[in-house]
Amino acid sequence: MTVKQSLDIDLFNERGYVILEGLFSEELVNQARAAMEELVDQQAEHLLKAGLIRDRMENEPFERRLYALYRDHLDKAPMSFRKELHSPLLFDLFFNADLLDRVEELLGPEIRLYPNYTARPKLPDFAGTEVLWHQDGGYTESIQGNQEGVAHLRMVNVWSPLVPANRANGCMQFIPGTHRLGPVPHVPKTHYLEVDRAVLDPLLDQAVDIELLPGDVVLFHNLLFHQGQPNHSDHVRWSLDWRYQDATQHTLREAEGHLARSRRHPEEVVQTAEQWGKLHFK
Repeated sequence: MTVKQSLDIDLFNERGYVILEGLFSEELVNQARAAMEELVDQQAEHLLKAGLIRDRMENEPFERRLYALYRDHLDKAPMSFRKELHSPLLFDLFFNADLLDRVEELLGPEIRLYPNYTARPKLPDFAGTEVLWHQDGGYTESIQGNQEGVAHLRMVNVWSPLVPANRANGCMQFIPGTHRLGPVPHVPKTHYLEVDRAVLDPLLDQAVDIELLPGDVVLFHNLLFHQGQPNHSDHVRWSLDWRYQDATQHTLREAEGHLARSRRHPEEVVQTAEQWGKLHFK
């Protein structure tokens, strides 16, 4: 019998993140990969109909196929998938009971799946899928212009790879403890926001690599400085990231998200894979 890992809340509060090794089963990881394979099938069909490829690359392994499809058309390659994640195959990931038990230790019993869940296929040496140093709260503030509101959002970010994530293929980096700075200024860049360099540069020597295996999960604070490094390997670094929020709070967005756990409104919680597949990104 697997022993449940305890959540080190003091460590989370101190450095802004905790890693839970092997939280997800091999079966769950394979389900998530199957959902991504369905998306890649759709991409292959789109490229074929557009006359950009002649081969669906069906013999390529999961971690190489999307790159093989777009190798000669990187300007058209998808940088992320969001609305497409309402797949029944992903229900057991987003609504995983073991994960929600740990999130409840941080947020309490009212938990919302925040309206920002993403699959990221980080392609080799492609700037479009490189994510700069930022706080997730920086994006919320850019939408609402509400720094005080962002500072009080009670949220937990979740990141989990579908292939081994390491420095070579662009694993994430964190700067521990930066969540305690509160929301900081961000500057718009070509694809993403970036923490103002006057704030960022003095802290860069404290950055740590977050190298994980499929099934591992990292929970981190909404205001922790983090980035996705460049992928210098020969394959796609597939990962999923999503967020949970105290459902008693407003999202500070037009979108409402979906209840993942609730004692107040249990009838509104997403209960099944079939139900999740019929919902939409909101």
